[in-house]
Amino acid sequence: TSQTTFIQPDAIHRALQSLESLQSLNRLTRSVHAAAWCDHTGEIVVLREDVGRHNALDKTIGHLLQKDIKAQTGFFVITSRASFEMVEKAALFGAQTIVAVSAPTSLAIRRADALGVRLIAIARQDSMIEFTTGFRQAGENSNHE
Repeated sequence: TSQTTFIQPDAIHRALQSLESLQSLNRLTRSVHAAAWCDHTGEIVVLREDVGRHNALDKTIGHLLQKDIKAQTGFFVITSRASFEMVEKAALFGAQTIVAVSAPTSLAIRRADALGVRLIAIARQDSMIEFTTGFRQAGENSNHE
């Protein structure tokens, strides 16, 4: 079994800060999505762009598989909304966390909860919302108020 690693907010903020500068195709066209794989510190390891948000994620996962990069080493950041298909692709790869800059669909939230994927969305450099309930940092209060 794989160990759950809690990705700290600082790591997510770091990834978001460098995301746009690494999107060379989007800088030219302003019309493509990106999917990035980040290590636990938030450093972007690989980023792929495509007109299709699903294609960008597929390209990123394909690169990770080719390079034998393990899911336990980091998390995904996507520049689109999080759909249930994208959550499922991340889960099939084995990722424990997916961060989206846009809002998730309600089905994406339910699938993330069911698959044990931590879903963070509406992510900005200064704020983010966690939509799943299955992950708690060690010692964190689990009461919902």
